[in-house]
Amino acid sequence: MDIIEWFKVVLLGVVQGITEWLPVSSTGHMILVETFLPFKALSDNFAEVFRVVIQFGSILAVLTLYFRKLNPFALSKTVQEKKNTWTMWFKVLVAVLPAAVIGLLFDDWMDQHFYNAATVSITLIVYGILFIVIENRKKKPQVTDIEHLSYKKALGIGIFQLLSLIPGTSRSGSTILGAILLGTGRETAAEFSFFLAIPVMFGASLFKLAKYGFEFSTLEYAVLLVGMIVAYVVSILAIRFLVSYVRKHDFKVFGWYRIVLGLVVMALFMIF
Repeated sequence: MDIIEWFKVVLLGVVQGITEWLPVSSTGHMILVETFLPFKALSDNFAEVFRVVIQFGSILAVLTLYFRKLNPFALSKTVQEKKNTWTMWFKVLVAVLPAAVIGLLFDDWMDQHFYNAATVSITLIVYGILFIVIENRKKKPQVTDIEHLSYKKALGIGIFQLLSLIPGTSRSGSTILGAILLGTGRETAAEFSFFLAIPVMFGASLFKLAKYGFEFSTLEYAVLLVGMIVAYVVSILAIRFLVSYVRKHDFKVFGWYRIVLGLVVMALFMIF
C-alpha cells in the first residue's frame, strides 16, 4: 500500500475523530471523503468495516476524559456518587434501546437505500436548518446536569437518536437536538451524547466485525490500528473543544456549517 493510501487512512481517522463529536455527521463526512478519495488497495467490505471499527478510538477518548465520572467503582467516590453513576448508566442504556433494536433490524436496508452522497447532502441541510431554528427559541433549559435527567427524557433522547440511522443526520446532532427540545442544557446535552456513544459505537463495531469476520490480513490490521489511534487523539481534542465551546456559545454555527457543506456536496454531484 503506497503513501497516498496511508494518507487516506490518517485522513479518515481525523475526520472520524472530529465529526463523531461535533453535530455535523461523522458517517456523512466519511462517505464524502471516500467518494472523492476512495480506497484502491482495500476491498469494499473492509472499507465498510474500517469506517465503523475505527470508532473504537473515539470510544477510548470518552473513557479517557470521563473515566472517573463513568466509573461506578472509583474508590474516591462516596456511596451516593457510586449510586448516581449506576443511575446514569441505566439512563444511558434506556436511551440506547430504540437505536439498538431498529439498527439491528434494518442495518442492511439502511445501507442499501440511504448510504449515498445525495442523502447526506439533504440531511446535512435539513438538520442544519433545524439547529438554527431551535437555537433561536432562546428557551431556558429545565435540566442542567445528567443527575436530574429523568428516564422519560432519556428515552425521548434515545428516540431522537433513531434519526441518526440515516447518514448525514449525525448521531451527536440528533441526540443533542432531541435533548435541547426536551429541555436539557447544551453542555448536559453534549455530555449525555458522549456517553450514549459508548454502547452505540461499541455495539456497531462488534456487529460489523461479527458480520464480516475477524480474518484480516496483517496490512488490514495495521490500517485499523492506525485509524483508531488517529481517531483517539483527534477525538480527545474535539471533545475538549466542544465542551469548552458550548459553555459560551450555541449550536447555530454548526447549523450554518451543515447547510453550506450540504449545498457544496449537492452542487458537486450535480456537476460531476
